[in-house]
Amino acid sequence: MTRISTSAITYAKSLFEADKNALSDLLTVNEAINSSKDFELTMLNPSISLQTKYEIIDEIFKKDLNEKVLNFIKILVEKNRFNEFEQIIQAYSNEQDELNNIKRVEVVSAVELSENQKQKTIEKLQTRLQKEVKVNWTLDTNIIGGLIIKIDDDIIDTSLKNKLDKLSKI
Repeated sequence: MTRISTSAITYAKSLFEADKNALSDLLTVNEAINSSKDFELTMLNPSISLQTKYEIIDEIFKKDLNEKVLNFIKILVEKNRFNEFEQIIQAYSNEQDELNNIKRVEVVSAVELSENQKQKTIEKLQTRLQKEVKVNWTLDTNIIGGLIIKIDDDIIDTSLKNKLDKLSKI
């Protein structure tokens, strides 16, 4: 998970307060950014006037985005924060998750877990966190066995590799 800047969090919270259903519009803009590097470079180019950038934004998005998101994109361009767009989406998504009592967790295992193992892991995490848990499952054969669970900045490491590393330090 990428670190999110304080300013990206501030912008995301402001948009979230204004519109709690803007995520799909933000993803539409992100898709345009990812499919056209020219668009992103134009928005970041200081030698192109704000007026020209606004006209481009209107031309591309006026039909697809609600007015609050359209104006939000223009503010990001004006304040030279367009380069933080992906972080803003992540921060906005975090705000939505918080509102909906959802916690995103990454679980790393050495082998593919069965559906039953995955379900038991999810149930234990939901009980512990008192939230609905959305898991991103990852494989890493280097951990040999066990699990590594990443929740925000906390890591629960029950991997065999970690236990062996601890034993070797004794």
